Amino acid sequence: MWKKILLACLLLALVAGGWFWSQKDEWLAEFNAERAEEAERFRSAGLEFGQTHDQQACLDKALSDFDSQCSGFSCTVKYGRFLDACLETARPAPAFCEGVPPYREEPSEEDKSWARDTCWGQDIRGEGCRLLLRQQQYFCSAADGAVAADSAAH
Repeated sequence: MWKKILLACLLLALVAGGWFWSQKDEWLAEFNAERAEEAERFRSAGLEFGQTHDQQACLDKALSDFDSQCSGFSCTVKYGRFLDACLETARPAPAFCEGVPPYREEPSEEDKSWARDTCWGQDIRGEGCRLLLRQQQYFCSAADGAVAADSAAH
């Protein structure tokens, strides 16, 4: 009798586990689709904003919206997509790259201080702000060919 009950419980556990496992895949696919759709929405918004603004306005909006709308890694990714796309279509801003340290794969202490001080100067806390400023570094370095030279040196 106990063997039958144990066997029935084991069978029930396997069926339930299989159902939950299949639901996990469905949930993960839905989650990934939602993230991709959201990333595309932010990219489209960045492209649109950039068509009528300059590079500095793109950075300012990305930082301002990041600071006021949300926080955390996923938020940083969203506004990173916005900023990259915006910079693609934005008008050049003459002083946009002035004082921006060259991009390096491994940020130097100077890079970290520049980003921290820039974020704190705008009263924006958190790692996300510094990561968005890394995108500015990359953009400015790519514009003058420094990224390709830095990558070739490694």
